[in-house]
Amino acid sequence: MRGPVVWTAITLWTGALLAAAMPSAAGASAAASATATTVRSRPVLVDCTSHPNVQPRDFILACGDGNSRLGGLRWSQWGTNAATAVGVNAVNDCKPYCAAGRFHSYAVAVRLDRPEPWKKHPGLKHFTRIVLTYTGGSRPDGFPQVVTYPLGN
Repeated sequence: MRGPVVWTAITLWTGALLAAAMPSAAGASAAASATATTVRSRPVLVDCTSHPNVQPRDFILACGDGNSRLGGLRWSQWGTNAATAVGVNAVNDCKPYCAAGRFHSYAVAVRLDRPEPWKKHPGLKHFTRIVLTYTGGSRPDGFPQVVTYPLGN
């Protein structure tokens, strides 16, 4: 008789732990709503897979091959018209060719601006321009100190 009682106690205890760990439907809905409101109230940065991001730590600039990316981004401002951060631009030197090339890191200041409605979600604005300013005294070969890229829609 002791076996069924122990198994019943274990089952009830496990069920209670699972129920305590799971958020309520109302709580989950409120959290999702708060996240959606946060995203909608500010422009987003759309990544290579068409996902909206707010203050991402990393961002791929060269979607086709990944040979230029931003990392370690620390955002000081993310407003309705612009966003600014500092971080590192890792760029492949592609020598002798990209698959055999090495990545080099350069300190950058990042500015996002020119928010416009996003075609995929017209009620949501996204930044359409990114400006990189190389700040550490070095930059990739052939690059000017300030580089501006359009961000697709």
